This record gives sequence, structure tokens and C-alpha cells, in this order.
Amino acid sequence: EHSFPTRRSSDLYEDYKDSGVEWIGKTPFQWEVTRNKDIFEARGSLSDSGTETLLTVSHITGVTRRTEKNVNMFMAETMKGYKLCEKGDLIINTMWAWMGALGTSNEKGICSPAYGVYKPRKNKDYFYRYFDYLYRTPKSIMEMTRNSKGIVSSRLRLYSKEFFQMKTSLPNHETQKTIAEYLDTKTAQIDRKIELLTQKTTKYGELKQSLINEIVTRGLDKTVEMKDSGIEWIGEVPEHWEVKRLKDYIEFSKGINASVYTQEYVKDEKNLGIYPVYSGQTENDGVMGLINSYEYSFSAPVIFVTTVGAKAMTTQLLNGAFSLSQNCALLKNKASVDTSYVNYFLIVLFKEERKNIPAHMQPSLRIEDLKKHILIAPPIDEQKAIADYLDTKTAQIDLIIETINTQIEKLNELRKTLINDVVTGKIKVYKEGETI
Repeated sequence: EHSFPTRRSSDLYEDYKDSGVEWIGKTPFQWEVTRNKDIFEARGSLSDSGTETLLTVSHITGVTRRTEKNVNMFMAETMKGYKLCEKGDLIINTMWAWMGALGTSNEKGICSPAYGVYKPRKNKDYFYRYFDYLYRTPKSIMEMTRNSKGIVSSRLRLYSKEFFQMKTSLPNHETQKTIAEYLDTKTAQIDRKIELLTQKTTKYGELKQSLINEIVTRGLDKTVEMKDSGIEWIGEVPEHWEVKRLKDYIEFSKGINASVYTQEYVKDEKNLGIYPVYSGQTENDGVMGLINSYEYSFSAPVIFVTTVGAKAMTTQLLNGAFSLSQNCALLKNKASVDTSYVNYFLIVLFKEERKNIPAHMQPSLRIEDLKKHILIAPPIDEQKAIADYLDTKTAQIDLIIETINTQIEKLNELRKTLINDVVTGKIKVYKEGETI
């Protein structure tokens, strides 16, 4: 169980007061509730050379060096005139503050002219790491969003005037430093646990893929005679297996432009139907929306393949009634092939296809090209046996991965709660070695 810090009556500050600010709520009595303009001022200095370390800001990592980020965006020819920032400055991505793209800098550098750079006022209690934790809490980000200007969320901007009017509950410098150092230690411990668990899920994912690859191309019986498949990446296959084109075993249907009427339906809650529209343009398991009309209905499973987009070159077994977007293909088996087996084979095939696609490019696959791809087909009974075996084994691995992911979710939630409770004074922490 993850249980730090232990909650006790002595973990509370002596007295609390109502801050009068909704996002802060109750705050320790000694903490000062003040406007950001009394803590910060705009730095305003610009780079003469543009040669300083370029910093960027994201909602995931806060302020980091641009060289540490995998960014393919356009780079300006010169960075003269970029904003200078010093170690400890608060940097806010004006356009993405509503997502939490802000943080304090660990080093001197420069950043985009579109960012807001704020330095602490002289003689004001300020320990920069404390503010990095405070302003990236969910309630603080919501307050940033509330004070941002714009018609829709993707166009919101947090300007200096509005940021300065926001209020913060401010502990003294020593308390800020104690809180930040405590959180540095505890979050590092949590992050390490998350990293180890994430490595486990990666290993189990690789095990699952390796298992599918092995069984789909070699079969369950390791004693049978083998032959060359004629396909370089597959190598040898059981001698009695056939190697033919997918179109010899599969009926192909192309989806329709479902996005138009999907959008018409989903924007009006009264028209939400029960039939999903599958698309390659969404990460939501391929589901684009729900509609009342549908194009396809099957009593037996069919294979849905997205040919372009976020879910490109993946497969999914479907059943029942649904519509299909035009960037998808529907594969219906003929009598000589088992749908589940083909689904597993396509998982292997598409994994191999991705190796030939540069990482920065979006995978895409024309249906005409897909038809020409090969399928290694054992006898139908053997296909079903392979599919049943993989169903069982992959379900066991998926359950393990799901259990690990649940642990990761709990740790992430613990991390958020810990930061929020400590940085807002809901829990009092102590310096190492200090007597409680």
C-alpha cells in the first residue's frame, strides 16, 4: 500500500482561516492571501544574440530545454528578441495555460516571445520550486482557465493583467522551501515506482506481441515439417500451410463518409443513438460517435481496419450494427478462414509494416494495397485452435497489464493528492530531522 504521508492530528497547521478565494478555500492562518501582482512582475528583457539555452513549456514536463523535447515544429532562423529568463522565473505558455503549460525555470535561458515570463519582486517570500508545484495543481489550472480570455478553450489566452489579478495563499520562505524539498523527495519516490511499473507493462506488451508472432507464423505443433514461406520477414512456416493473398480469403468493404451525419447527430443530445461510427481519426477505440442510422450489421464478428489516422493500421473485431468512416475498411471472412485468426495475423502484419514507416510519418494503408498482402493460412480447424489459444493467453497477459495499470493510476492519483494537500497547507510537513 502507498501511504505517505501518514495523516495525524499533528500533520495540521495550528489554525486555519477562510481565504475568501474559491480555488484556495481554507488556508493556514499564518499564510498571506495576496494578489500575484504583489509577488511577481514581468521580466521584460529580450535577448540580443538569441544564443542562450532555448526553453520550452508543456503541461506534462513544465519548463525544460527545447533540446530535450521531441518537437518537429518550425524553428525560427534567429532567436534574437526572444524573452530572457533567469533561474527561478515563472514561465507561462500564454496560449496553453488553460492546460497547465507553465512552471518555474531551473536555469537561465530564453523562451518564445509568446510566453509570459515573471520574476519575483524584491524582498518577497519566494522559493521557486514551491510555485512550480502550486501553480500546476488542478485547482490552480482551473483558476488560470477562468481568468483566460477567449471564445473557445483552444483559443484561450492568459494575459499578464489577468494573471496579476489572481490571488495566491503565500507561506513564508522557509515553509515554501520545506514543502518543495519534501515534495521533491516524495514525488521522486512515486515517479520511480511508476517508472518500474511502466517498464513492466512494456515487457508484458512485448511478450504478448512475441507470442502472437510466434504462434501465428509457426503454429502450435513444433514437431511438424517446415517450408520456406517466400516472405523474408516470416521465414519458414509449417509445410501444410497455404500462402495466398488476403483477397483470396477476405471480402473487402470500404467505409462511407460518416463524419458529416455523425457530427449532425452528436451535437444534439436528443439524437444520440446506439450505433457507433468507427473511424481512424480518434483514439477512442476507433469510435467516432453514435448515430441512429447505420450501414452495416453482422451477427458474426468482422474485422475493422483503419487505413489512416490516429488508429491507422490496427485491427479490431466487431459485431452487431455500426457505421464505418471512409478511412476504414471492413473485412468479412469467407468460409475457408477464421475471422479471429485473420485478426491476429493482421496484428503481426501491421506491426511489420510500421517498421518501414519513419517515426514522424502518419501510417496509412490503401485498401487496394491491403488486398495484395499475403495471408498464411493453416487448415480451418488449426486456425480456430490457434485463435482460441491466443485468446486465452493474451487475455491472461492483458489482465496482468490491467492490474499494473491500475496500480499506476493509483500512484498518479496519490501524487496529485499529495502535492495538492501539501502545497495548499491541508497537510503540514516538516524538515528532515525536525521533531514533530
